[in-house]
Amino acid sequence: MKPGLSLRVSQHLALTPQLQQSIRLLQLSTLELSQEVEQMLDENPFLERNADEAPREEFGLEAADTPAQADDYSADDAMFSGAVSTSSTSTESQNDAEISGGGTDEPDWSGDGTVEMAPNDAEWGGDAPARTHNGAEGDEADATELARSHESLTAFLHRQALSLRLSDVDTAALRFLIESLNDDGYLEEPLEELAISLAGPDDLEQIEELVHRFTVAQRLLQSLEPVGVGARNLAECLTLQLTALAADEDSDADPDTVQTALRICQQPLEMLARRDIRRLTQLCGDGEERTRAAMALIARLEPRPGRRFADVERNIIIPDVIVRKAGRANGRDGQHNFIVSLNPDVMPRLRVHDIYAGALRGHKGGEGHQGMQQRLQEARWFIKNIQQRFDTILRVSRAIVERQKNFFTHGELAMRPLVLRDIADELGLHESTISRVTTAKYMATPIGTYELKYFFGSGLGTETGGNASSTAVRALIKQFVSSENPAKPLSDSQIAEMLKEQGIECARRTVAKYREALKIAPANLRKAL
Repeated sequence: MKPGLSLRVSQHLALTPQLQQSIRLLQLSTLELSQEVEQMLDENPFLERNADEAPREEFGLEAADTPAQADDYSADDAMFSGAVSTSSTSTESQNDAEISGGGTDEPDWSGDGTVEMAPNDAEWGGDAPARTHNGAEGDEADATELARSHESLTAFLHRQALSLRLSDVDTAALRFLIESLNDDGYLEEPLEELAISLAGPDDLEQIEELVHRFTVAQRLLQSLEPVGVGARNLAECLTLQLTALAADEDSDADPDTVQTALRICQQPLEMLARRDIRRLTQLCGDGEERTRAAMALIARLEPRPGRRFADVERNIIIPDVIVRKAGRANGRDGQHNFIVSLNPDVMPRLRVHDIYAGALRGHKGGEGHQGMQQRLQEARWFIKNIQQRFDTILRVSRAIVERQKNFFTHGELAMRPLVLRDIADELGLHESTISRVTTAKYMATPIGTYELKYFFGSGLGTETGGNASSTAVRALIKQFVSSENPAKPLSDSQIAEMLKEQGIECARRTVAKYREALKIAPANLRKAL
């Protein structure tokens, strides 16, 4: 083959490190972002927190939209740095390359050379107020601190055990069982297995002694509050509560009904779950009316004694965006104007370390200068990408609130159909960017705190040719069920017919899907006893 030269025009896309970081920061939740910031503070000496107070800036719907810098960083928004080997590059492509960091202002993180960049070491996130916990000033307690102060089930039981006069061996056995409870307050492992775990499988005499001690300790455990703790299964938990109810002289429960309930708990609980009244009446030897009363009594018991001691800290939601009403409702349509602002408590207050940055600028060259210059650029880009993240969250949140004003004014029944593409087209972003923004981000509103994804939902056709939001349909189903006759609950077919009367075309299978999503039991299980 004869060698030769040829010229070929090609174009390829490259994802810069800065763009990769901005995309990753965008999809992080508040907790994950906080962990990312802490890690970066530990690794990068040029990054520091700024504890100084700065004026707070309000963002409202009535204010002019300020486009976020480099907001289009979706992979599908031409946000990659383009390496184009043709002279016919359009102006739009050049702009995209500049936004993505492919222009001359992009710092080089590859280590091949140092690119000078005009330093902008101003802090960002300065609108976050300094946290103070001075009780004399009347500051409200932080929700996380309240959760941490919440007493756990084991701590509550250990505190009660201190009032019991027990030997050292019995005290140790009781403490061991308390530590062996699950979150619901059940002792799932058999006493024999607990004994073997301590004594080993070969020491039979020690196992027998431990089982005896654990049996005594279990009776003591089951005498503590909350009633039902230390049970091995649901039937035993209900039995313990009914026994305590029967022994309570101040209880207003009918003693005969309590005894019937105890006999029901001795039967397979599958019959109680199916509400098989006829079979339970035969097995317990009581009348149908008393069996119904006993089943109603059992339904009022607590199947999970440790429920109120659950670890609430992991369920705390810190909103990223706060929505407030602005002024009075408009007389024309009764709608309020809303002010949308970022939550200053979740915004990191970061800046580039002035002393280190100044020292680096004054000592150019030398060993290690290039690596330190790279770390400085990383710190600047990290601050910029975090600012870009919150700017995008704010823009998307404002667009959502503007689209769903009826929801904030009238509730779930007024929710409009909304899909990711609607917001993406309005803001000039890609759907993947909107998806990242709305995942694990929360909005605090006058009527509750919701994930941003909550405001998106498909639409169902109506007789007038319009669409009804699936969220509004679910709210309507919940309303129908709450107002139904308990003796004759509505079936899925009846609910579908009622929706049709409201002008909403909804099949029975769709009603069943929405009902299950709302955790509403079928009609046969909702029927009153």
